[in-house]
Amino acid sequence: MASPVKVEHINPFVTATAETFKSMLRATVTPGKLMLIRGNKLQSDISGIIGLSGGAQGSIILSFPRITALKAVSEFIGEKVLAIDETVKDAIGELANIVAGAAKKDLTQYKISISLPTVIIGDGHEVQGGKDVIPMAVPFESPFGPFYLIVSFKSEA
Repeated sequence: MASPVKVEHINPFVTATAETFKSMLRATVTPGKLMLIRGNKLQSDISGIIGLSGGAQGSIILSFPRITALKAVSEFIGEKVLAIDETVKDAIGELANIVAGAAKKDLTQYKISISLPTVIIGDGHEVQGGKDVIPMAVPFESPFGPFYLIVSFKSEA
């Protein structure tokens, strides 16, 4: 029987997000209060999604407003970007991939495999979690602006 996502499932992703932003973007990010996403869906402009499989199925999503994404990617690649293009799409996917990979080491009991990143672009698109699970979101504040980490998975453990 699958068990729902728990706070201890989220913490490795929160830590990995903070560490990734510190090492790759030289920025300190501050997590906000964990919230469940039920009827209230989050809206965003660009989202990097990593699928999880193995002992836990679901996804993690880094979801950004346009301006936050442009500023963060500019820092990440070392040159100013002014529009969401293939470079921004690739960079957001890579950031999500780095976060998932870093968190995976703290979730070894689930024998998780991570997918290649998928990036969704669209003004105000809605971000939801997987089927049969209530996703949890952590808002982050950063020098580039706000963004969300959304964790949605269920485990067999």
